[in-house]
Amino acid sequence: METTRQKKVSKLIQKELSIIFQKETRQFLGKILVTVTGVRVSPDLSVAKSYLSIFPVKNPEEALLILNDNKKVFRTLLANSCRNQLRIVPELIFYLDDSAEYAEEIDRLLKK
Repeated sequence: METTRQKKVSKLIQKELSIIFQKETRQFLGKILVTVTGVRVSPDLSVAKSYLSIFPVKNPEEALLILNDNKKVFRTLLANSCRNQLRIVPELIFYLDDSAEYAEEIDRLLKK
């Protein structure tokens, strides 16, 4: 069960990360769209698990690996944008969100 503080911090991180990815992923991934679908923050606000949807790419795990290799850069950018709202910027962990692909597969199976 998430507390109100966890929910507020996760929404703030989701909003700021989406802005950062919109501006900065071009230098890491080229013309690939990265969407932050959700953020879960630990109870002590030290770890933020971010769920990302990556489109259009043949191998999203490879793009996710590139993002995870550069998460220090993203944490620094997040710290610069949230320095007045957060005292400690949480460690970022990126996960692949494949719920859209799963929904498409279910829809395809239902149409058969």
